[in-house]
Amino acid sequence: MRCLRIPSFEYRRDRWRNGRGWTREILCEEGENWSLRCSVAEIDQDGEFSRFPGRCRLMALLQGEGLRLDFTDAPPIDLLPPHGRASYPGDAEVSARLRAGPCHALNIIYDPNRYEAQLLHRPLVGPMVFFAERDVRWLIYVLSGRAAGRHGETGAEAEVGDSLLLDAGGQPDGRFLLDGGGELLLVRLQAKRPVPCAGP
Repeated sequence: MRCLRIPSFEYRRDRWRNGRGWTREILCEEGENWSLRCSVAEIDQDGEFSRFPGRCRLMALLQGEGLRLDFTDAPPIDLLPPHGRASYPGDAEVSARLRAGPCHALNIIYDPNRYEAQLLHRPLVGPMVFFAERDVRWLIYVLSGRAAGRHGETGAEAEVGDSLLLDAGGQPDGRFLLDGGGELLLVRLQAKRPVPCAGP
């Protein structure tokens, strides 16, 4: 299992698709029609979110007093402190209303035909073990404290705001040991394998 540390100062800052805010990109597949992107959205005003047809979205509050997501055809969702979460279609028409000042949110956008994604909040109190799984990657975002991971002779350390990317690399064996103290957001990303065509 391979581990890549992505320090927060390396996140690439870019404008939202609709130009109404900024995002700091942690991970994105190459190409214009990417099927996966993980980033930190900076939300400093009320307004519409960008739309991503054919994608699904997961969000979790990182900083701030929270916000309400208003949908045109669905009930609103409140992302409240400490780490409220939401899941909704990428093509939904949604506007954000800040409760009391700017917020930051972890934002995962993915193609459901290519990936299954889960967003989990977990405390880190002592060791946490990740077992290698075929076609599965883990993105670990450090909310508080610090985390130190090790696989064999290699290791990586992450502080608040940093991320770790765990990748089995097609080898479903081995394990990664994460130790430390604090809180984490875990994103489990499982790639979907193409269904083979039936024979004649």
